[in-house]
Amino acid sequence: MATQQRDAAIVGIHEYPDRSVDGLTPLQIKAESAARALADAGLNWSDVDAIYDAGDGGPQGMAGLSISEYFNIKPNVIDTTSVGGSSYEFHASHAKRDIAAGKARVALLTYGSTARSQSFNIGTGGRMRGGPPSPLGNMEGSWGMTLISNYALVAHRHMHEYGTTSEQLAEIAVVTRAHAMRNPEAKRAIEELELMPAVREISVQDVIESRMIADPLRMLDSCFISDGGGAVIIASPNVARDCPHTPVWLLGAGEATKYPENGGDITHSAAAQSGPTAFGEAGVTPGEIDIAMIYDSFTITVLTILEDLGFCKKGEGGSYVEGGGLAFDKPGQPALNTDGGGLSSNHPGMRGIFLLIEAARQLRGDSTSQVPDAKLAVAHGNGGMLGARHSAATIILGRD
Repeated sequence: MATQQRDAAIVGIHEYPDRSVDGLTPLQIKAESAARALADAGLNWSDVDAIYDAGDGGPQGMAGLSISEYFNIKPNVIDTTSVGGSSYEFHASHAKRDIAAGKARVALLTYGSTARSQSFNIGTGGRMRGGPPSPLGNMEGSWGMTLISNYALVAHRHMHEYGTTSEQLAEIAVVTRAHAMRNPEAKRAIEELELMPAVREISVQDVIESRMIADPLRMLDSCFISDGGGAVIIASPNVARDCPHTPVWLLGAGEATKYPENGGDITHSAAAQSGPTAFGEAGVTPGEIDIAMIYDSFTITVLTILEDLGFCKKGEGGSYVEGGGLAFDKPGQPALNTDGGGLSSNHPGMRGIFLLIEAARQLRGDSTSQVPDAKLAVAHGNGGMLGARHSAATIILGRD
């Protein structure tokens, strides 16, 4: 392992426990999560001098103004990058950069959503929202393409190019459900949101027999929609050494975007660009990773990103995920989404912050599906639509 720069570390985390809230606003979820994450870090609101916010829960277009006022903070750094589900990996990358540059000492990342309570049709609702036609999406939006149908296109193309099967995609849902069954909050969500007739592990057969949503993706290939939120505190080394928990260092970061192009290949994601940058900065390889927290809006999202990050060659993702090798108790491959992921724990619309939270839990030794002596993790966020324009950010995390 190459010498690594330890410029910033995750020192506090909190995941809002409820997947269906009663009467709370996204801002209230963000505030409670922030307060608890600060307490987890042994810090106070007055210690925060950098705010990273994707505009969730506040007046759109004024996130930097509204969130600072709501939290009663006058930060030195305000970053309102909003690129969908990967926003929080972008925020972690920017916090690492800003802290290393001496612009901040304690960064606060928050997320809050009531997507379930407000019945957002995130995956199956139409993409056109009125107004004049947009040059971005004019080749798909006008034809009624939904978000899930876009991912279904990628799945079909992957099957055509590489022989990937629905049974192989189902393996991803099976392993994440097994991890969810060890997570009390995920189990309660599955029961309260009535995602299955019984709260239990699932089989490949269960997945391929579940209701078709957008061929070839079925209900159990898809994330469920929940309420939720969380917060992450990232601090400088001087602050981190006095915090109560083991620092989880941000060792490397990469950012990228991808969009439709003539002759483009929709089976390749922006992870192919962000991954090498992050791994290179961290001085590690995919083969050294213990925990893979991969954005799992759908099973095809995970399979494509695993390939593009270099865990296996392009086209070999199907065989790579077979046999349950991505389970927390199976050595030889990284453990996948050990909190249960968006497929079986929570997905309030933009899930990137939970990837950072569970990666930190694992490296602290606090996960409900704990990998023994976990030292390195990757958190990879994906935002937008995989088969069209989307963003990607890869964060490599490690402990001393």
